[in-house]
Amino acid sequence: MDASEIQPLMQFLEQLVPFDSLPQELLSASVRALSVGYYSKTMGHVPLDADHPQLYIVRSGAFEVRDAEGELVDRLGEGDFFGFPSLLSGEAVSNKVAILEDGLVYHLDPDSFNRLRRESREFDRFFNRAFAKRMRHQARFKAKELTTTSRISSLMSGSPLSIDCNHSIRQAAVMMRDARVSSLLVTDNHKLCGILTDRDLRNRVLAEGLDAALPVHQAMTRNPVTISASALVFEAMLAMSERNIHHLPVLDGDTPVGVISSTDILRSQGSTPLMLIGEIERQRDVASLISVSKKIPELLQSLISADARAEEIGRVLTSVTDALTRRLIVLNQQILGEAPMAFCWLAFGSQGRQDQAACSDQDNGMLLAAEPDEQASGYFEALSKAVCAGLNECGYVFCPGDIMAQNPKWRMSLQRWQQVFDNWVKAPDPKALMHASIFFDMRPVFGPQTLFDALQDKVLAGTKDNDIFLAGMAGNSLKESPPLGFFRKFVLERDGSEVKGIDLKHKGNALINDIARVYALSAGIKEVNTAKRIRALMELGVIGRKDALNLADAHEFIAHMRLANQGVQHQQGQALSNFLKPQQLSSLVRHQLRDAFKVVHDAQSGLRLKFMRSF
Repeated sequence: MDASEIQPLMQFLEQLVPFDSLPQELLSASVRALSVGYYSKTMGHVPLDADHPQLYIVRSGAFEVRDAEGELVDRLGEGDFFGFPSLLSGEAVSNKVAILEDGLVYHLDPDSFNRLRRESREFDRFFNRAFAKRMRHQARFKAKELTTTSRISSLMSGSPLSIDCNHSIRQAAVMMRDARVSSLLVTDNHKLCGILTDRDLRNRVLAEGLDAALPVHQAMTRNPVTISASALVFEAMLAMSERNIHHLPVLDGDTPVGVISSTDILRSQGSTPLMLIGEIERQRDVASLISVSKKIPELLQSLISADARAEEIGRVLTSVTDALTRRLIVLNQQILGEAPMAFCWLAFGSQGRQDQAACSDQDNGMLLAAEPDEQASGYFEALSKAVCAGLNECGYVFCPGDIMAQNPKWRMSLQRWQQVFDNWVKAPDPKALMHASIFFDMRPVFGPQTLFDALQDKVLAGTKDNDIFLAGMAGNSLKESPPLGFFRKFVLERDGSEVKGIDLKHKGNALINDIARVYALSAGIKEVNTAKRIRALMELGVIGRKDALNLADAHEFIAHMRLANQGVQHQQGQALSNFLKPQQLSSLVRHQLRDAFKVVHDAQSGLRLKFMRSF
């Protein structure tokens, strides 16, 4: 490519996500590595080399991707990509690309593509998730197609392939070759201690000239990130993208039961949640994000129609909120420049617990690594105001109580945050307890995990076995009770209109959130998701197995009723609310709802007995 072609190509890539996020040096190297192909409609198809995949970048023209069965996969135009699934999976090209209009296409070789993935996290995450847009023609879910809310175990087959850590690298490579797999679990006395991947063999053995006779533990990735067999496919995809990895050992307790790879997920059917997150990460301005966010109600309706569990719906919707938040931070940092210090964007309340539903408002804050000077304060004020305003425009309205990062009261250094939590714990007055019910359900959405851990560890050290504080928290959570009166009749209230109903959020799920929070803080449990807290409490023996399972089932049932009711409201064009009219339910469902509220009532009695006996 001569010099006259380089400048216009640079200008094109600078405007193209994810190339727009690359440092100038990497962008220039990418341009120099590109080759150009012109494809005429008369050719019929783009000539793809099945064994030598490339990244194809459409500069002009129109193309159509079809799979081996001839089914339409995607339609492409200027700024779109094809070829990346084979680059990610290492498998031969199987799709065909039909030429609808004459076009110009740039080609990027595998080495250059992989270099960009290694050196740019955003570039890598973009292409890890890009396969989701392959399913754009699917506007809605069918329950059997709900791949991302399926369990990891549904994608696994057969027993895991493993090798003892003292066997040689050569033996491991032979096993991988013979089994035609790209990874191998490494064990020590049958316990997982590492994973060996094809990337490890390339980077640590071949590139470094490591002797293949050495034990495999010298080449493996130690203490790999793992995932539970009961986790969602969606969670596995996010874990891979966020950590720049492509293999996750799957555990049942402490026992390795398999490996899930990005290839496994690429082979599975794409789905709307990942497609939506992929769209979010491609947007280059707030106006575009606002447009994409309008698809969230449709996503919720699709999940409800597919009869997904409420716990899973909450995680999916929260993942979309997280993606919007992160993209707003990145877009505004492109304007404001790099942050003057490390920081975490914190989510509180329902986003923190990962149980968001419709009509969620904002509850967020900012954790700074150090006390900011005047210049740094100005930077973080501008960033937080821009992000909160963007979230508001995307449908996450400003918090009525002003619990947002744009409020300097909730934008502090680590030391000041630790002091604030310490004050709440040591002096649990009504205001402190009100704050605790929101802020103790916190989770980092953006920023270093180590910074967040420094705050959470300090907080949990102060709450564990703190009788006075825990009694205050328990008392505060018992101010509300489930809506059951004498003879198990529902106690109805108005939602601001003349219509009476049951507030499923505040008289149901919120009460269970409160119960789980008090027990979790008493035991120093880091989980903030209510379902995960209950499971952790059961495993530690803090709550009996029967009571824990009943409470978890009640939480799921009430949340499911709330979401299903909002689905009906959406279909009928009504404003979404948490109020349910029990007369709309069958006698069987009314009976089940009464049983769920009775479980909450009994759990509150247990909470009172455990934490308020001496007060």
